[in-house]
Amino acid sequence: MRQFPLEMHHMAPGRVVEWRLRSTAAQAPGPDDEPDRRASFNQDKHFTVAEESRAADDPVASWIAVTFEVCGALDENALTRSLLAFVQRHEVLRCEFRRLAGELACAPIAPDGLALDTVPVAAFETSEALKYFLIERFKRSIDTLSWPLFTMGAVLREDSATVYLAFDHIVCDGLSMPIVVQEVQSAYEAVCRGEEPLAEPAPSYLDFAEEQRRRYLSIDAGDDRLAYWKSFIARGGGEFFPRFPLELGVEPGRMYPIVNEASPLLDAGEAEVFEKACLAVDGKAFMGVLAAVAVCLREAGGPGVYRGFMPVSERGRASWTGSVGWFVNTMPIEFDASPGRDFAQVMAAVRAGFGEMIGHIDVPFVRAWELLAPEEFAARSWPYPVNFFSYIDMRKCPGAERHEDWRPSTHVWSARANGACSWFQRDADGLHMNSIYVDTPVARRTMDDFQEALRLTVREIARHGSLRRPIALTAPRRPARTPLDVTAYGRRT
Repeated sequence: MRQFPLEMHHMAPGRVVEWRLRSTAAQAPGPDDEPDRRASFNQDKHFTVAEESRAADDPVASWIAVTFEVCGALDENALTRSLLAFVQRHEVLRCEFRRLAGELACAPIAPDGLALDTVPVAAFETSEALKYFLIERFKRSIDTLSWPLFTMGAVLREDSATVYLAFDHIVCDGLSMPIVVQEVQSAYEAVCRGEEPLAEPAPSYLDFAEEQRRRYLSIDAGDDRLAYWKSFIARGGGEFFPRFPLELGVEPGRMYPIVNEASPLLDAGEAEVFEKACLAVDGKAFMGVLAAVAVCLREAGGPGVYRGFMPVSERGRASWTGSVGWFVNTMPIEFDASPGRDFAQVMAAVRAGFGEMIGHIDVPFVRAWELLAPEEFAARSWPYPVNFFSYIDMRKCPGAERHEDWRPSTHVWSARANGACSWFQRDADGLHMNSIYVDTPVARRTMDDFQEALRLTVREIARHGSLRRPIALTAPRRPARTPLDVTAYGRRT
């Protein structure tokens, strides 16, 4: 399972059917209604940006989607039951968001107050027409300010089907996508066997949000728990956001259309050898990738000390490992990758920097942002290109043992950006990279060279366990590729 643009998905055409969620509850509140809950800090900021953008007639648009395969002719009734059971299990998916006395409230609909309507959409004769439809469908249907906050459908063929679900970020994160696949597929297979789908409610993200607010809403800028953030800001010259150190050709205050591209870095065998090289110097694979990123940025003209943001999952703190929600805290990380340091030394610095970061993970990113950079918090986007690194090992996610059968993939999209973000995924086929960045000539050159240098660097680590070969961004360029190059990401249907 990996993340790549939907445009690169080779999906066979077919007949599209969607399942539309609706509430069967009466409009007037009754004694059995579930009480309103408070949103998390992530949700509140996300919703506020959507409100302000709508008011300024400058709407922000984005989505996270997942697709997976069903072998054989699809049993539409079985999928209807499995999708409904999935939504009923996760309280955050049953929520309407609304402002109450200035706070963002989540109004959950009771599980038995929901129904799914099966809606035939259209039949598509070509993959290109189908792909265009899905891209436009997700753009039109995902609206932070409108319920429901996701769309569900399938492409039906005589002997197979591709199921898709697309979500607003307010109800999920990247690690929610494998959970979606595992639950829907398992429920579907159970119903097809004549069994009932799992009905027990999953631990609720709303409980997580309530606990988070209870612990951190009352803190102020003088709280000792912000010391790590303050130290990081001070070493960065007073800036809350760590800048992306390479030139992207952007103007201050301007947003740009995006480039969304993905490419392989290592195949399965190379990834195994790469991990062994990392373990040999007391590191983990994700630390090796981060070390390689830092060295490539430095060789391109960036600083010797790496400074960036890193999203960290908060699911492991309690029982939310199988729950859908936005369980992500974004944290700053810093380590020395100066010239002259070998792989073991850079890895030791990454390990120390990561350990220091994890030791201070409690304070939510949005709360730290609001308290320590209030002027920038009032804006609708990060102020300039920010250095951002994300890594997920999909082999460790729920349902990974069935990924070869289900062939799931994740897709992210955003209408505009003012910088660059890169996500790295490890799966059974190797190590992969997906980047979204501003569509400028400078950014295209910078990111093209950076990706090629990174590919050479991780291969150097895999082959020699070292950084002895300097990797500069004067490496030979890759052959030109089109946005629909699916050589490495083609899907067998």
